[in-house]
Amino acid sequence: MQNQSKYKLNLMRRHKRVRAVIKGTLKVPRLSVFRSSGHVFLQLIDDEAGKTIISFSDRALLEDKKKLTKSQKASLAAKKLAELAKEKGIKKVVFDRGGYKYHGRVKAVANGARLAGLIF
Repeated sequence: MQNQSKYKLNLMRRHKRVRAVIKGTLKVPRLSVFRSSGHVFLQLIDDEAGKTIISFSDRALLEDKKKLTKSQKASLAAKKLAELAKEKGIKKVVFDRGGYKYHGRVKAVANGARLAGLIF
């Protein structure tokens, strides 16, 4: 139990450190990543107005999800989010890894968004 609380403490510390530098605007929103044990939730956020512009998760994918790994689902979700962003005229974002290490699903989200055309 003590290891779990240490993990959360380190996660909160990293998250504060990352968010001290990153701010999203309407023209260049923040791409926020939340990673649960089974899913990835993505949001484009305008911090100046305090509003979410677009949100998408891997739960919304209609493909046969049982055959894909969690990293593959995360990459597909990022590509779909990038398509929705392009429809709204958003090309450039600021990546917020949310205190998670840039590895695994978080890295897959970044690569998927870049492949779909988002710049960061």
